Amino acid sequence: MRNLWIFISRYSNFFLFILFFGLSVVLIVQNNSFQRASALNSSNEVIGKAYQQVDYLTGYLDLKETNEILAHENATLRALLKSSNYDDHLVSDIARDTAQQAQYAYIQARVISNSVNQKNNYLTVNRGSRHGVKKGMGVISPKGIIGIVLNVSPNFSTIQSLLHSDTRISASLANSQAFGSLVWGPQAHDPKKALLRDIPNHVKVAKNEQVITSGYSLFPPGIVIGTVLETGLTGGSSFLDISVQLSNDFSTLRYVYIIIDQFAEEKAALEMKSTEND
Repeated sequence: MRNLWIFISRYSNFFLFILFFGLSVVLIVQNNSFQRASALNSSNEVIGKAYQQVDYLTGYLDLKETNEILAHENATLRALLKSSNYDDHLVSDIARDTAQQAQYAYIQARVISNSVNQKNNYLTVNRGSRHGVKKGMGVISPKGIIGIVLNVSPNFSTIQSLLHSDTRISASLANSQAFGSLVWGPQAHDPKKALLRDIPNHVKVAKNEQVITSGYSLFPPGIVIGTVLETGLTGGSSFLDISVQLSNDFSTLRYVYIIIDQFAEEKAALEMKSTEND
């Protein structure tokens, strides 16, 4: 306390100056309309900037929650797309039934582990069997194909990435609808490129043409996988191998969508019967 009084007495003239200066400013602002308006505008500017900085900080801290909400909304919207419906219309001489059923639903998930530089790459996401995830389900992101669910626990799932030597995706060229098998890294394991195989060599392929899902596998038709990078690769006497620039950047994945095919079990059971009959 003694040191405080010594400090105040030593700088008393300065403190008195600050006090009287403050009083004079208050009196000028209160008794002059121009100065009052200027002061209010200046204070509003300062307060506004302070609120803006607080809002930026709060927004940054809330990004995780915001992204979760957006991912959930995107999953809901994807389920409403026309490509997620099963066309159940029936045409006959008597009647036409144009009913449509939802074939695909989506579970949003956050990526908690990921690899891109291995020969066989995997992801782990924070959704599991208690959320409805099952082995064999397809996984996508807003930019394209991610992979296939490999293993499931109650709260987590591992995904065999598209960047895996055993992953095969049925894909087609957007212009001609010619389809083949999309694989990764038979020569160089580049996380940004894949190879579309078994395209008949009579098909005209344009550089930068879109490569999309064919609808013949786990994925709805028409999902963009990438674009044609090179067209002159020969896979055999009757087929072409096409280099594809992938639309996804696997190194920056944060949120993905796991696809629920409502008719998957029915389709699998029917195909199993066909196999047994051979």
